[in-house]
Amino acid sequence: MVPAERLHQIRERFEYLEARMASGTGDIAALGREYAELRPVVEQIANWERLRADLSEAEAMLSDPEMKALAEEELPLLRALLPEVEHALQLALLPRDAADARPAILEIRPGTGGEEAALFAADLARMYQRYGDSRGWRWEVIEEQATEIGGLKELVVRIEGENVFARLKYESGVHRVQRVPETESGGRIHTSAATVAVLPEAEAVDIEIAAGDIRIDTMRASGAGGQHVNTTDSAVRITHLPTGIVVTSSEKSQHRNREIAMNVLRARLYDLERQKAADARASDRKAQVGSGDRSERIRTYNFPQGRMTDHRIGLTLYRLEQIMGGDLDEIVDALTADAQAAQLAEMGA
Repeated sequence: MVPAERLHQIRERFEYLEARMASGTGDIAALGREYAELRPVVEQIANWERLRADLSEAEAMLSDPEMKALAEEELPLLRALLPEVEHALQLALLPRDAADARPAILEIRPGTGGEEAALFAADLARMYQRYGDSRGWRWEVIEEQATEIGGLKELVVRIEGENVFARLKYESGVHRVQRVPETESGGRIHTSAATVAVLPEAEAVDIEIAAGDIRIDTMRASGAGGQHVNTTDSAVRITHLPTGIVVTSSEKSQHRNREIAMNVLRARLYDLERQKAADARASDRKAQVGSGDRSERIRTYNFPQGRMTDHRIGLTLYRLEQIMGGDLDEIVDALTADAQAAQLAEMGA
């Protein structure tokens, strides 16, 4: 179990933060963020200590003839509860991903499969938007290119809300669909794919971009036609010369487009740095969940069978309609639990 000294240090830090916030001194926002992160940990410590105290009290009651029967009744229940409470504490003490609470940049693009892949990309976008709506997240389109029949050539959105990156970070990879396309007249099942990338939003302090490392071009934005066509040269394309990363934004304001494009570029560069660090840590093992490999086939959506299979953890659910409607919590929770189990195994817990 966790050393008592570490638990004591966590509680002391929590009490210090509480006192500083009450006094109104220091960076209240930063203190508040750390306080909010430590609060569930301190609550789990309190639960564990309370249970251990109850166990000690019940064991002491065994020597009292008048209380022995009650103690013998309570002890099995308390002992059965202890592993569950200890496990909850171990999970609370796991190192947090610093990016978990950040907004995310979600990118969806069609893969193999032509127009059907573009239609599936649009289905995935609706799935994530409905999931975000159910959690009260805000969805801001940065770049969107649609096909004539309602598919997507590309979608880049910024999503803001509680624990956005924590809930979406395992979605990166290749999503495969098996179904009869709307464009198929013969009723044959086709397989196509779309790629999803989820990046944590980076702050300026995370990634410094030298002015000489980027080229900024302005151009006329393309649109769906009619009133949607942007007739001014307001769209912005930023090329990061050292990596070759290209980012575009096509809002009406050129100033706003520069800001948006720089935010996306910063997120992609931050993601590269995170990936390098993850690769270094995982050089001696293969981390399936959360590997961030954009070419990894992570999930299959089989429409004829109403089945979704996540290949990383072997999870199969036969409620595809609900999943495509945005009901993703069971999948996200299973992926998160698998990642936490891997962390505990690495720590020898």
